[in-house]
Amino acid sequence: MTAIYLASRSPRRHELLTQMRVPHDVLVLPSAPGDDEPRLSGESPADYVSRTARDKALKGVVAIRKRGLAPRPILAADTTVILGNDVLGKPADRGDAARMLQQLSGARHEVRTALALAHGDALHEDVSSTWVWFRALSARDIQRYCDTNEPYDKAGAYGIQGLAGVFVERIEGSYTGVMGLPLFETARLLGHAGILVP
Repeated sequence: MTAIYLASRSPRRHELLTQMRVPHDVLVLPSAPGDDEPRLSGESPADYVSRTARDKALKGVVAIRKRGLAPRPILAADTTVILGNDVLGKPADRGDAARMLQQLSGARHEVRTALALAHGDALHEDVSSTWVWFRALSARDIQRYCDTNEPYDKAGAYGIQGLAGVFVERIEGSYTGVMGLPLFETARLLGHAGILVP
């Protein structure tokens, strides 16, 4: 199987690609830690997450050329938590994380993960959309969760695969999409580039 570049620092995406048995190297792109790509004026949450994934893939193309790396397909992804028309990115601090969790308490929200694969001169895209229902969270629930390290590097201030799994009443869609790399859509995207997942 062709090795690819994963244009993401996310350990979860690395683990999920490894689970799929896709050989890959992590391609670290320059960015300010904890900073989310700004949303453009009038841009819908769906357009925002797709554009951000696409931008990461294209930045990856530039990076491998500048670094003189062997050309390979570059997979990028972006995960966004959407509540109404609001995009909940990574929290800036504890207060921001607590505010996001309070917003999600007892509510349904969408987790959208957009994928982009730069391969040769082509750019392939796919998206996963999942509805997530949180139970009502008490102030103590939020405080205890914010005492951990989990909320601070994740969109919406939670990771479904960690302690916050107990907040989730149910989901409709892709569990791995909520984690940050939907396996079904990723395999389908790689297939478009002729990379068949075992």
